[in-house]
Order: sequence, then structure tokens, then C-alpha cells
Amino acid sequence: MTVGKSEKSSDNPASETSATASSHESEANENPEGDQTLEEFSRKDGLPTDEHYSAGSDAETGSAVDSGEEDEADEWEALRAENARLRDESLRAYADAENARKRAQTEISNARRFALEGFASELLNVRDSLDLAKSVDLDGAEGVVERVVEGLELTLKQLDSAFEQFSVFEISPEVGDKLDPESHQAMTLAPSSDVAPNHICQVIQKGYRLHDRLLRPARVIVAKAPEGED
Repeated sequence: MTVGKSEKSSDNPASETSATASSHESEANENPEGDQTLEEFSRKDGLPTDEHYSAGSDAETGSAVDSGEEDEADEWEALRAENARLRDESLRAYADAENARKRAQTEISNARRFALEGFASELLNVRDSLDLAKSVDLDGAEGVVERVVEGLELTLKQLDSAFEQFSVFEISPEVGDKLDPESHQAMTLAPSSDVAPNHICQVIQKGYRLHDRLLRPARVIVAKAPEGED
């Protein structure tokens, strides 16, 4: 009996063909296009899907935005701190410059007002000596004139010392010296047979120089050839 059924089954190829076609038709109905999509394949095998990648990309984008905002905030904070530091330094520099300017003005003002302080102090000794010479009684005392002369000589020495201390130099030409227009002032011409023309024949007043600056030229009389001589 069993053998008979087997033979009957093998002798009916149309039935097998129909079953195979029915199976393919069922698979076709499940997937009309005939192929699995990448998403279905991924879900079936447990692999990451497009939704997974999309969600991860959105998370990374949000994290990058947050990180960028934090970096920008840190940068602004650093700029504010740098601005405050530079402002403080500029204010300090301005204050220092202003104080230096005020000190310089004060020093210049004092220099102008008290430039002659030291020189005036030295001249006080000369003034005291002249007062003593003036107070001497010239009547009824022997040798008074000699003492006055000695006092005057001492006073001149004090004055010369003060001049030397402050670099005031005397211009004292002598008779027979050639006229120097830079330090001598010719007051007049006088005929002279003893002194060559254009040379000093008489000194009227000494001159003085402060360092290299001329304070007053020496006033002199300059010789010229006598009349009637070539």
C-alpha cells in the first residue's frame, strides 16, 4: 500500500509544480518587488538602520552646537578680561604721564624763579664786605685808608671767587691787543702813533662771559693812524 502511494505521488509532476508555484506566489505577495530593502535586511540581522544613524547624527550635531556656544562664550569672556586689563594699563600710563608732566612744570617754574639763588647767596658776602668798608671812620685814625684798600681788595677776591664758581669769566684785553669783534666793542677811534691801527689803545670797561655766552663785551678805544700819515 505504501509503495502504491509513492508511485502515485511520483507519477503526478503537475502537483509538485503547482505547489512550487504556490510557494513562490506567497513569497511574491510578501515582497511585491521581489528583493529585501536595506532597512529590512538590517533589521532582520540586527544591524544599525538609517534611523539609528539619523538619530546619532542629530545628537552629534546638538553636541557640536552646544560645544561651539561654550567656546564662543569662553572667547568673549577672555576678550572682556583682556579689554579690562588693557584699559587698566592705559589708565595707569596716563596717570604716570600726567604726574610726570606736573612735576616737570613745577621743576621748570622753580628753576626760573630760583635760578640765581646760589649766585645771589655768594654775592651776599660781597655786599657784607662793602657795608663794612662803608662804615669805617676815615677821620682821626692812622692807616685807615690802607685798611679800606685792603678791605676792597678782599671784597674783589670774594667777587672773583663767586664768578669762578658760576663760570663767569672776565674779558680783560690789554693795550696793543688786536680788536676782536666777538668779544670787544669799539667805542671810538683815536689817533695813536704808539699803537698800530685797528688795535686797542685804551680799555674803558672789562667784559664778561658766562660759559661760552657773551654777557658783555669789553668796551675799548681803537687806535687809528694819526692825521697826515698814510
